[in-house]
Amino acid sequence: MSSSPALSARGSRLALLVVGLCWLAVLFDGLDMFVYGSVLPHMLQEKALGITSGQAGDLGSYATFGMLVGALAAGTVADRIGRKKLMVSCVALFSLASGLCAIAGSVGVFGLGRTLAGVGLGGLLPTAISMVSDYAPRGRAAITIGLLMTAHHAGGILSAYVALWIVEPLGWRSAFWVCVVPLLFVPVLLKFLPESLSFLVAQGRTEEARTLAGRYDAELPAAPADRPATARWENLANLFRGGEWIQTLLYWLASFGGLLLVYGVATWLPTLMRGEGYELGSALTFVVLFNLGGIVGMLVAGRASDRFGAPRISAIWFALTACGVFLLSVHMPLALTFAVVFLTGVFLNSAQTMIYATVSIGSAPANRATAVGWTSGMGRFGAVFGPWLGGQLLAADQGDWGFTAFATAGFSSMVFIGIAALRRATAAPRRGAGNRATSHHAPAAGQ
Repeated sequence: MSSSPALSARGSRLALLVVGLCWLAVLFDGLDMFVYGSVLPHMLQEKALGITSGQAGDLGSYATFGMLVGALAAGTVADRIGRKKLMVSCVALFSLASGLCAIAGSVGVFGLGRTLAGVGLGGLLPTAISMVSDYAPRGRAAITIGLLMTAHHAGGILSAYVALWIVEPLGWRSAFWVCVVPLLFVPVLLKFLPESLSFLVAQGRTEEARTLAGRYDAELPAAPADRPATARWENLANLFRGGEWIQTLLYWLASFGGLLLVYGVATWLPTLMRGEGYELGSALTFVVLFNLGGIVGMLVAGRASDRFGAPRISAIWFALTACGVFLLSVHMPLALTFAVVFLTGVFLNSAQTMIYATVSIGSAPANRATAVGWTSGMGRFGAVFGPWLGGQLLAADQGDWGFTAFATAGFSSMVFIGIAALRRATAAPRRGAGNRATSHHAPAAGQ
């Protein structure tokens, strides 16, 4: 596509606007997600709300169960009401639910707040990924998604500092009051975030999409052929047509193991490290290092995936993650432990994100939100199981086995995404150059 420098600059500004707004939304998502794990050692020490280690694991699973519901619903809801409206609703929901946690007087009310927050958190992430995929520069979808996901880990770092600077003097409830602040971001999203071009075209609002695309020199996606916009379950059925069901199940299984690992570690890392004899401040330093590694990993994995393929990078990253998590069960000098936690964060978080990138890049535009949402949603079963498993092992005084269990999950994800990568590589020559060109074109403007 040929365009003048001025038009290209306008197109770049639109991409920056969308990615920037989505980045801030995902930052708040990460803060709300990680804050529970960051304040959990403090809550257990104080016996806040009377929770035990086993109940703490259950509470962690409530949030991830809510995320499962939100992620599964995100694709079909976004395909009906639009990405923008859904993003705004999700930010409002998890902000208000955090307020419920802050005023909770019992474990039951606190659990309800975490569950509702999880619905918003789970719905936001796949929707934001779909949005930035629509507006990503041609051939840069994986790195753009990786850049977006750095926000999730920036939120994790922020949660550790909230626990360090606010919880100690003001108590654990103050951390959840901080998580209500994103409610102020809702009017900003309403005013400045454009709607997804793919959604507008799929809904038959072609003139509106053409006007927006022309204003910013964005590429207008092709309309879905012979498919009514109201057939919301058609998108899900497409994931199982022909031989696609095998690839879909491989992605779902890989996502299950990846999210079991991500949320198991995110919930229990500070507590497990404190159980190894570290002070609270040192244990929270592991959260910061883990999420700093996640930021570095997203950028490195995104660039590598654009060059070598997201499935291949994801498989390698999961193998390295499994090694790193297993090493955490071995007593090492503090400096070496810091290095292992950082490198584990580099590989773990981006390995899971590259599953989403694989699905997003390989999906048809009208089907993209559903494909990413269901891959994320089925993985959320692992996210529910991970915090629960960690809590049960800790309650049984078997915390060291938690690292081994999480490492096993990483190894299984490596196997599943590796098989998916081999099947994709084998099938590519049969699809021919035409399909390959379409696949590489899709991320540029959400075609």
